[in-house]
Amino acid sequence: MDHEKTGRPVTTPAPVPGREQVIGNGLAWLARWSGRWVLIALGAVLLGLLVRELWSILLPVLLAMIVATVLEGPARFLERRLRFPPALAAAGVLIGSIIVVVGVGAAIAPSVSGQTGDIADDAVAGLQKLQQWTEDTGLVTATQMDAAVAGAQDRLTSSADAIASGVLTGVGAVSSAAITLLLTLVLTFFFLKDGRNFGPWIGRLSGSRVGPHLREVMSRSWGTLGGYIRTQALVSFIDALFIGAALLLVGVPLAVPLTVLTFFGGFIPIVGAVVVGAIAVLVALVSNGVTGALIILAVILAVQQLEGNVLSPWLQSRSMQLHAVVVLLSVALGSTLFGIVGAFLAVPVVAVAAVILRYLDEEVTRAAVNRS
Repeated sequence: MDHEKTGRPVTTPAPVPGREQVIGNGLAWLARWSGRWVLIALGAVLLGLLVRELWSILLPVLLAMIVATVLEGPARFLERRLRFPPALAAAGVLIGSIIVVVGVGAAIAPSVSGQTGDIADDAVAGLQKLQQWTEDTGLVTATQMDAAVAGAQDRLTSSADAIASGVLTGVGAVSSAAITLLLTLVLTFFFLKDGRNFGPWIGRLSGSRVGPHLREVMSRSWGTLGGYIRTQALVSFIDALFIGAALLLVGVPLAVPLTVLTFFGGFIPIVGAVVVGAIAVLVALVSNGVTGALIILAVILAVQQLEGNVLSPWLQSRSMQLHAVVVLLSVALGSTLFGIVGAFLAVPVVAVAAVILRYLDEEVTRAAVNRS
């Protein structure tokens, strides 16, 4: 039927692409995205190098931000209710918190400092008991154990020069820690006093299109960071309370310092709890035998289950939850790159990164809906 009879234009079907064209299009798509990911990876590497070079400046800034998120509430209370000027409120809260920390530290320091060596000795003795038990049960032969110990000794001997040089740099490390602490306190004061002005300033500097997004991300990140730190402190306190009570009831002689270690270990999720819990079990094994060690192990496992399944989901908002695998990998990466400080900062940094990714996802979804 031709065009004159139907009155409708004749449509020709689109040409079917050949096999070589399909493969070429696929390879072109793969090449474009591979190049983009290579550029993203290169940017991440450059960012890591920049962080490493500026770590002496970034560390006090990050620590000050964490402390400021905790102290912001009391400082704003002094401003609103007692009509304190911002500088006086910031200084009062900061000095008051220092007095509280120093007072608590002075109260527990005698028991902790006097028994720190005992904890290490009992942990070593517990390891020796485990070694003897594994040899007696036949899980590991004495020859294998001796070979492992000899290998560790050889490695320590070969690393003697590095250890000695590390000892020589101890004074420099102490000086660096003192400078970092001083900078952290000064920056915390200014964050408490003028932190509310940073968001509007960034918004004006970035312009009308980008500014609102940056202000929203900063506001959400600040709230998430403060909520995480306060919640983690509460969870660590509850963990230390239950585990410390179990240590006292069982009669472990180093209950107080182990309780303190449990509280601070709670700020390094998963890894800190495992390490401190293992130390507590080894100490109980030496001082109270197998039965006491099993009781402490059962209490620690129960507390960890209570924390993971009840406390954290209840105390933390759902939007801030991170999968255990993400937490574990972030702590491992942070500790590898920056030691114990990196392990402490890893989860807060990842939590803030998750807030940014969620905001980007919201904006992409909103843009897609508007286009459709």
